[in-house]
Amino acid sequence: RRGYGSGEYLHRSIVPTMHYQKSLPRLPVPKLEDTIRRYLNAQKPLLNDEQFRKTEDLAHQFEKGVGRQLHEQLVAQDNQNKHTSYITGPWFDMYLKAREPVVLNFNAFMCFNPDPKSEYNDQLVRATNMTVSAVRFMKTLRAGYLEPEVFHLNPQKSDTKLFKKFIRFVPSSLSWFGAYMVNAYPLDMSQYFRLFNSTRLPKLNRDELYTDEKAKHLLVLRNGNFYVFDVIDKDGNMVKPSEIQAHLKYILSDNSPAPSFPLGYLSSENRDTWALLRKNLLDNGNEEALKKVDSALFCLSLDDFSVKDLVHLSHTMLHGDGANRWYDKSFNLIITKDGTAGINFEHSWGDGVAVLRFQNEIFKDSTEEPAVSPQSQPASVDSSRAVQRLDFKLNDALKAGITKAKQNFDSTVGTLTLDMIQFQKGGKDLLKQKKVSPDAVAQLAFQMAFLRQYNQTVATYESCSTAAFKHGRTETVRPASIHTKKCSEAFVKEPSKYSTEELQKMIAECSEYHGRLTKEAAMGQGFDRHLFGLRYLALSKGTALPDFYQDQAYARLNHNILSTSTLSSPAVQLGGFGPVVSDGFGIAYGVHNDWIGCNVSSYPARNVKEFLQCINKSLDDIFNILQGKKIGS
Repeated sequence: RRGYGSGEYLHRSIVPTMHYQKSLPRLPVPKLEDTIRRYLNAQKPLLNDEQFRKTEDLAHQFEKGVGRQLHEQLVAQDNQNKHTSYITGPWFDMYLKAREPVVLNFNAFMCFNPDPKSEYNDQLVRATNMTVSAVRFMKTLRAGYLEPEVFHLNPQKSDTKLFKKFIRFVPSSLSWFGAYMVNAYPLDMSQYFRLFNSTRLPKLNRDELYTDEKAKHLLVLRNGNFYVFDVIDKDGNMVKPSEIQAHLKYILSDNSPAPSFPLGYLSSENRDTWALLRKNLLDNGNEEALKKVDSALFCLSLDDFSVKDLVHLSHTMLHGDGANRWYDKSFNLIITKDGTAGINFEHSWGDGVAVLRFQNEIFKDSTEEPAVSPQSQPASVDSSRAVQRLDFKLNDALKAGITKAKQNFDSTVGTLTLDMIQFQKGGKDLLKQKKVSPDAVAQLAFQMAFLRQYNQTVATYESCSTAAFKHGRTETVRPASIHTKKCSEAFVKEPSKYSTEELQKMIAECSEYHGRLTKEAAMGQGFDRHLFGLRYLALSKGTALPDFYQDQAYARLNHNILSTSTLSSPAVQLGGFGPVVSDGFGIAYGVHNDWIGCNVSSYPARNVKEFLQCINKSLDDIFNILQGKKIGS
């Protein structure tokens, strides 16, 4: 166990948390000709010859004309703003100006694995331990003791005590180069401060991110009721775990009825509608209560039911019942009656990498160094004084607004289908042994499956982090290529025409090309963000949007029918998100050592069950061919 008094922190890194931040390399603005070439490569599998010729002409005109001018302006602007990246402003704007509800459209979830010690999966015990670990994370981060986030290509050399002792004496302005010399890539950590005390405030036309690091309280939701209590004392120390446990026990045993008009629904509403209702709330004497909600460390949602299966788990973590969540908080830590825990996070402030680091740390801390045990007695404190239940004053317009929000929420959620498969015939180990990229194989299987089910190749999005750069966010990998199209058509339409060797060769080509696209994207050399930045610049001038952007093919490429994302971690059992278009699939997947998991969502325009069967068949075929067997054997 930790020494006395060190329980406030997860660990004390000898290298300060933000040591590398100053010297991170800047996100490059790609060359315009590279961007146009990559764009046309991505368009090729989606268009017939005539459509492609038209799109190619528009692209080359753009490259020679207005696109060139915009590009030069973007580069000049970027050179004037060395403290950030060219994508930061436009990307925040894209998220914050979006008017759709955040739930299902933007918020994603990741679900923790159970505590390996089963008796620790009690709702009260786990809620206490995870809350304590989250507060420790926050304190460790703010004290600068959190280990910097570094991607190690050669951990034997760089992830060592010796290297850390050396690098901490290298000034911040040079530290990145020191890490680079030993093949280690420090990652941007500028998003982390928004994990805590933060919320997205609805405003007309463009929302705002709000953070109040002085607030000391936690927001707890149960049965649609809102509670707050302090988890940090006046000296900045964490409140004793046994007291936190007592307060949570008090909330779990409170038998106040559920509110007739649960406020949580408002955070699931269209952003302009919600902005007007929020103004009404403020004018109706709820300013103090709302400030408590907005500034709370985070939102802990305690659900009164147990999880039936993984599909029920996904629904619970992705959207829940709408009353027991505050979707605008940077994250909701959700714990069900059987101690299943997950995180639902708002996406504008940050990307999966920051949330995943937080989850990894609090899973490790709460399972290896739990603050309380199933035998622990809660402190004998007067929780009825420490815990405040927030009361909201509602007029008729607000009550009507909540009722309408609930109707909208229920009807949207009612149209969402979620389902999953676990492919058990192999995973990363076998694929690496066959010298193909595991990610490329998963993506190829999605292309093959969609072709089998709908007989077409459609716009596909895979997110890739650009956190290796200062203020990097994400870049898009475009997994649908002429290679995946050719390979999919061979497998789906005429497998008997080719020998096993020929099919293996096609898989290898797909793998090599996908690997190259992924590497380019991670190095900031995709085309999507660059074209997005140029379009944003064109719009900001108020002149007519260039013809290039008015091309139907441009719109179609950005209507991502297959939206995909992958994350894997020992702390997380599964994740998921909604489709980004009404006729799309949201595909969260993980390639594990000996199995592959896919968790897929859709609306009625698409059939998830059938799509998953097609993915399963595709993986089956690919694995058979790689092992020299026949398809369908």
